[in-house]
Amino acid sequence: MSNIAVVPGSFDPITLGHLDVIRRAADIFDEVHVLVVHNPGKDAMLPISERVGLIQKALDEDPQMPKNILVASWSVGLLVDYCTEVGASVLVKGIRSQIDVAYETPMVIMNRSLAGVETVFLLPDPAHAHVSSTLVRQVSSMGGDVSQYVPPAVARFLAKTRPA
Repeated sequence: MSNIAVVPGSFDPITLGHLDVIRRAADIFDEVHVLVVHNPGKDAMLPISERVGLIQKALDEDPQMPKNILVASWSVGLLVDYCTEVGASVLVKGIRSQIDVAYETPMVIMNRSLAGVETVFLLPDPAHAHVSSTLVRQVSSMGGDVSQYVPPAVARFLAKTRPA
């Protein structure tokens, strides 16, 4: 039986912290699906298809990234429906603080109740613990250089779209 995990997120845009969690998940599980999902509580900067493309570029450009990673998107139904469809029994979430734990806990319980899907929390590398996609978007939109927080593919993309 294959050990499949899903790393879900809005990834708007993907950060080095996300890549750290994805890399470590890929070292633990046989197959990892990086799943771009729509978060109705957030206003997205990038369309889902663009986020999928940037994630794939970031993975392809990183020679240290394991090759057992698939990138997909999901916008119909529940996250656990995707897990059931691909045979995944585990969700992997990066947790930066107690605030993240409090936010994620009800979802963990619901996902386990609905489909028997467990959730594993991974703490970030301390170098990335303060970085969020929201913060990256804010800094970049004001003309700031975010290249130390995002993979090169994302830094190039944001530099092209940054205000003059």
